Amino acid sequence: MDQRNESGPIVWSAIIAATCLLLLVFQKLLWLVVPFLMGLILYYILYPAAQYFINRGMSRERAAVWTIVLFLMAMVVVLSFMVPWITTHIVDIQASFELYLGSGLLLLKRSLHALEANWSVFAKAHLAETVASKLQASENSIVEYVEPLVMGIAAWTPSLLLAPFLAFFFLKDGRRFKNFLAHAVPNAFFERTLFLLHEVDQTLHAYFTGLMKLAMLDTVTLAAGLWIVGFPNALALGFICAVLALIPYVGTILGGLVVVLVAATNFPDTPAMAYWAILLFIVARLLDDFVYMPLTIGKSLHMHPLVVVLMIFVGGSVAGVSGLMLALPLLGVVMVVGETISKVVTDPRLMARHRYSKELRRKLASADLL
Repeated sequence: MDQRNESGPIVWSAIIAATCLLLLVFQKLLWLVVPFLMGLILYYILYPAAQYFINRGMSRERAAVWTIVLFLMAMVVVLSFMVPWITTHIVDIQASFELYLGSGLLLLKRSLHALEANWSVFAKAHLAETVASKLQASENSIVEYVEPLVMGIAAWTPSLLLAPFLAFFFLKDGRRFKNFLAHAVPNAFFERTLFLLHEVDQTLHAYFTGLMKLAMLDTVTLAAGLWIVGFPNALALGFICAVLALIPYVGTILGGLVVVLVAATNFPDTPAMAYWAILLFIVARLLDDFVYMPLTIGKSLHMHPLVVVLMIFVGGSVAGVSGLMLALPLLGVVMVVGETISKVVTDPRLMARHRYSKELRRKLASADLL
């Protein structure tokens, strides 16, 4: 039997309360949490390469150095191809963006006029005219929205550069840090501490592995649905939307908007294609929440599907978009820590060993005072 099932309602109430409190704290420290999380993801991606070098006879320090150097060289090669291409096609990218946006607005106006033609309530409210005027005002002040976005990306770039730096030290000194924590606890709890550190590491690894499985399932599902409907480049669109969907709810909305804009541009005379795309994304969202996420992330973290779904909603309500992204990995770590502490505190033999060890140290310290 899995020992996790032994935890009672008091322990789980404390775990959920601690998770919500940490989400509130992390929301205020996103400038540090985001690069730390990116560095952790990079650590788990690069760990097999570092382990390969270690198995070949390298020291852990040299293996970490070579792993990060090779990763940075690969990034430089990729950027050396991407930056010139983006610079060359920047005008085409801007023109394509305007084309897709214009097609989307045209589809929206047609849909609103169709609603007015079939529903007198919308016609009396002049829905199409009202929305069109607001969209026109938004188009006139588009710079006001784009400029803060660009400035925000520029402000986040230096902190994201911390990710390779953090990943290097995770690879180089991760085991040393674990030993430092393990030796800081009393000897009676040493075995439990080692178990706790191992479980936290396994929990984070399982979460990121589950996240990649979820992205693969989303890619296959969306690509198959788009191909059946008749979209061109269905696999590429499915992959882009699956990557965006890693941001719960918000990413799905962005992915659905991308596909709707593609449908409005490639099929201007067939608005039904956009409606089919919206229906596909609703189905994909339901599959994500109630099938894929419990089977991937929930199963990897040994959580009940109901807890997975509810915790996503709780994280979003407590800390917004950052809460949606951090809720499950944070809950997994707090769950391991909370359950391990509860097992230590309620284990009479461990507590007796700790009390006996303290008594022996006290007697040893005062032996020459008698």
